[in-house]
Amino acid sequence: MMRADPPAERGVVSRWAGPVLRRVGERVFIEHWRFDAAGAAEAVATEAAALRGLGKSAEWRVFSHDGPANLEAALADAGFAAEPPETFMVFDLSAGVTLVSRAAGVEVRRVRDAAGLADLLAIRAAAFGEDRPELARELGARLEDPALALYVAYDGGVPVASGRLEAPTDRPFAGLYGGGTMPAARGRGLYRALVAARAREARLRGVRYLTVDAADTSRPILERLGFTPLATVRGWTLGP
Repeated sequence: MMRADPPAERGVVSRWAGPVLRRVGERVFIEHWRFDAAGAAEAVATEAAALRGLGKSAEWRVFSHDGPANLEAALADAGFAAEPPETFMVFDLSAGVTLVSRAAGVEVRRVRDAAGLADLLAIRAAAFGEDRPELARELGARLEDPALALYVAYDGGVPVASGRLEAPTDRPFAGLYGGGTMPAARGRGLYRALVAARAREARLRGVRYLTVDAADTSRPILERLGFTPLATVRGWTLGP
C-alpha cells in the first residue's frame, strides 16, 4: 500500500508521530493514520499543534473511503482548511491505449536545468494564481532525482504549459501532478500533450499505472483519454 509504505523520496523523511505517518520535506503531507472515531479529535488536535511547531505548510489528504467518519470534522475543528475536492483517477498503461501525442506546433521538453524550472514555475503561477516558494525549493533540489520528471510545452519558444511525473523506483504506480496551461493557450490540447509525454516516460520506466488527482476541469479530459475515476480526495491544509 503506497500510502502506508511511502516510497523513498529525495529530501523527504517519512516517520510515525504517534498514530500519524508524516512525510516531511519542504512541505508536510499526511496520508496514513491509525486511530478510530473515539480518538480522532485528540489525535488531530495533537498533530495540528505539532505541525504548527514545524513551521512548514502541511496537507492532510483524505479519500472518500477513509475513516473514521468524524475525521474531516476533527480536521476543521483543529484549524485545517478544506481544499476543493478532486477525483482520484487511474490509467492502466498495459491496456495498449495510445494517448494523443502532442498539440500542433508545440514542442514538449524535459526540464533539466534552472532555466527550464523557472519556465515551469512561471506557468504554474499564471495557471493556478499562486506563488509556491517551498515547491520551487523542493523541485530545484530534485532536478537530478531519477524519480522526478518535469516537462514544459513551448509554442514558438514561449513556455505555455507544464506538468510533473513522480515515478518511484520499483513501484507499479506513478503520479501526474501540476498539469497547468497559460490562460491564453488553453483549448489547444496542451494538457493532453503533457499527459502523453509523461505516460511515455512512465512506460519506459516499467510503470503499470498512472494516477492523478483531477480537478473538475481536468476530469472530463482524462476520462476521454481512458482514465478511470476511483474515489474522491480532498486536501486539508494548515499554514506554517
